[in-house]
Amino acid sequence: MKAVIQRVTKASVEVDEDQVAVINLGLLVLLGIETEDTEEDAQWLSKKIANLRIFNDSENTMNCSLIDVQGDVIVVSQFTLHASTKKGNRPSYIKAAKPEIAIPLYEYFIEQIENEIGKSVQTGVFGVHMKVGLCNHGPVTIVIDTKRKE
Repeated sequence: MKAVIQRVTKASVEVDEDQVAVINLGLLVLLGIETEDTEEDAQWLSKKIANLRIFNDSENTMNCSLIDVQGDVIVVSQFTLHASTKKGNRPSYIKAAKPEIAIPLYEYFIEQIENEIGKSVQTGVFGVHMKVGLCNHGPVTIVIDTKRKE
């Protein structure tokens, strides 16, 4: 799994002009699932994201986690995170998991992060065209790959 985590002061997702998710302080997580990903990847990643100390404390130092600030989360599935640009100019998405693999892992990841932070998270809609809006706070953007554990 690959995740692009963005610390936000607000974020939203629209599908067909309807707003399907909106948060204030928290994280927007763009999640890419590949064929070889497992539930263990989802468990590790959800725990890592919930506990990343990327929110400011009272001294304006990034020392607090999502849990500490009781922030919200939007999770958006994004297969393009597994784009390969090695050959030519047209990306290949061969590593991205097909829906029959990706959807159950996406849903499992959502359950896991909800368990970690103790509240519901909002989501985009799997497999449809979405408009994602955000105000990246910092900006803070972190990329995590479960295969590399970094």
